[in-house]
Amino acid sequence: MYGKGLIKGLFVTLKNLVRPPFTVQYPEERLKQHPRFRGEEFVWYEERCTGCASCAKYCPLGIIRIVTEPSGTSIAQGGKYNIETFDIDIGRCMFCGLCVEACPYDALFMGSGFERGKYRRKDLLITVDELRTAAKKPSTWFRPQLERIGYDPHAGVPISWKDVGREKWEWTKKDKAGSRFYEADPGQQNKAVKNSGEELL
Repeated sequence: MYGKGLIKGLFVTLKNLVRPPFTVQYPEERLKQHPRFRGEEFVWYEERCTGCASCAKYCPLGIIRIVTEPSGTSIAQGGKYNIETFDIDIGRCMFCGLCVEACPYDALFMGSGFERGKYRRKDLLITVDELRTAAKKPSTWFRPQLERIGYDPHAGVPISWKDVGREKWEWTKKDKAGSRFYEADPGQQNKAVKNSGEELL
């Protein structure tokens, strides 16, 4: 009786001895990720953001902090805000994606990375400056328009704010208050503000 059990156990051991391993030697070897992977980062397109704070309102953990001031432009479209603070505390984030679902302008996306290990919890705060300068490689999660064009965030190619939305939002070409879009050409920004005021007359 004990002899049979011992032989069966040794057989299992020998069978697994020649089986190829399931694990990989990270970071030298990496598994391929799905384009819908929700990573420990966020992709934010300031050009599309109006500062409405819908993402912060619908976050169940309250980890998004937005501070804005009225810009006085885009009044005909419902108003825009200058964004002073847009911080995300991923140390408390559960990556549910409700903030991404709540964004009406496709300005916020889940990211595709996962290597954000830090020694201090306070370093897990993503600031507005980091969001502005981060590589724009959004996850295709909850973004069928990206899946439609076959976008793969892991291919290493960033995607422009003009190509990520479900709609083109042509009016944003005239008025980009709060997004630094016209910083290179102040005359263009003044023209946009003037045009938005004329629409009210």
